[in-house]
Amino acid sequence: MSLRLIFMGTPEFSVPTLLELVAHGHEIAAVYTRAAKPAGRGMKLQPTPVEQEARRLGIPVLTPKTLKTPESLEEFRAREADAAVVVAYGMILPQAILDTPRLGCFNLHASLLPRWRGAAPINRAIMAGDAETGVMVMKMDVGLDTGDVAMAERIAITDAMTAADLHDALARLGGDLMVRAIGALERGMLQLTKQSERGVTYAAKIDKAEARIDWSKPAREVLRHIHGLSPFPGAWSEMPIEGQPVRVKVLRCALAGGGGAAGGLLDDHLTIACGEDAIRILELQRAGKAPMKAEEFLRGTPLKPPLRLS
Repeated sequence: MSLRLIFMGTPEFSVPTLLELVAHGHEIAAVYTRAAKPAGRGMKLQPTPVEQEARRLGIPVLTPKTLKTPESLEEFRAREADAAVVVAYGMILPQAILDTPRLGCFNLHASLLPRWRGAAPINRAIMAGDAETGVMVMKMDVGLDTGDVAMAERIAITDAMTAADLHDALARLGGDLMVRAIGALERGMLQLTKQSERGVTYAAKIDKAEARIDWSKPAREVLRHIHGLSPFPGAWSEMPIEGQPVRVKVLRCALAGGGGAAGGLLDDHLTIACGEDAIRILELQRAGKAPMKAEEFLRGTPLKPPLRLS
C-alpha cells in the first residue's frame, strides 16, 4: 500500500524527503514549489532544487504565487491527495488548504519544537550555543510551527559544525523521519502529541546587520556566531591588508589557547584573541574571491602580530 501525496518544498533541504517518499513507493500527485527566480551572471530563470528534482522524476510541478484564491484551492483539491508533506515550502498554507487532504498536512521542521519555531532554526540553534537540535514531523495548523508533533530525531551540535554541516545532516535525518511518519499514518498508527507551552522560542530570519564579528565576546560565543552564519550570509570582520581595511568572511574556525586584546592577531597562523581565550581561523573568504583554507590565504597574504581585526 502507499498514499497519494502532494509534496510542497523549495530549497535543497527539501529534496531528500521527496526522494525518500518516492523511493518508498508513495504516489506524488503533484509537487508545489516557489516560482523560478533569475540567478547567476546571465540572470537566467533558475528553478528551485525541488522543481529540478520533480521534473527529473516526471512529477507535475505547480508554482502558484498564492494559495488563497478559489482557483488555487480548486487546483489543490483536484489532486485528491490523502495527505500533503511540507518541507521548507516558504508559503503560508491557509486553513482551507490544510483541511483538504483527508489525513491532513504534515510538516518537517528543523528544530526540537517548541524551541526555534520560525524561519532560521538551524542558524539560531548554533548561534545560541545549543548542545543539540533535531527534526520533527508535525501535523500542521494555522499557527507558526504550533501543530501537534508526531515524531522527532535528535542530533548533537558540536563546536566544529557550521550551519551548512548541520543543514545537510538534518536534511538526511528528516527524509528518513518523514517516511517513517507517513508509513505510520498509512497504517493508522501515527500518534500526535501537543507541543509544550514552555520553552517556546522564535528563530527570526537572519539579518545581515548581525553578521559582523564581535571579538570582545568569549571565544566560544564568537565561534558559534561564525559557524551559525556559515556559509550564508557569512560572519565578517575587517582585516588590515597592505594598510587597507578589507572585509573578510570567516567560514570555519576552532577554539585555541592564548589571549590578548580582543581582535588581536596572536601568531602567524590566524589565531585571534577574543574577550576570553582565542579562536583560530581555518577557512575564510575575501570579498569577491572564492573561499579558501587559512594556509592558502596566508601564502598569498602573510600576516603577523600586532595586526588587529575590527
